[in-house]
Amino acid sequence: QVSGGEDEIQQLQKALLDYLDENTETDASLVFSRKFYIAQWFRDTTMETEKAIKSQKDEDSSEGTHHAKDVETTGQIMHRSESRKTFLRSIIKTAPSQFSTLKINSDTVDYEDACLIVRYLASMRPFAQSFDIYLTQ
Repeated sequence: QVSGGEDEIQQLQKALLDYLDENTETDASLVFSRKFYIAQWFRDTTMETEKAIKSQKDEDSSEGTHHAKDVETTGQIMHRSESRKTFLRSIIKTAPSQFSTLKINSDTVDYEDACLIVRYLASMRPFAQSFDIYLTQ
């Protein structure tokens, strides 16, 4: 369960990184998986920010005026992206063995929960969201 107030995606990422960190002793490939996920999430956040900036510039040049709602949405995207980048930077700077001190829940995530989290986070990626369009075409 995700508590309110904090970014749901970020909490799921924390839970998955906790799981990977706890199980690195039994499976060495999880160290690579942990680094891969951090890098991929950072890239996704950067791409989301770039798209928001580009869409704002396109709207500004085509219409010549700002829409308060669009600007607010872009601002929210920028704020969320910066908070996610800050989180990921703090994770990068933390050694894997020290990561356990950043745990949010006392509950540990088991293998099935980790698989579910990975599937959910993967479904949020652009390719997964547009897959139905590809099949339809």
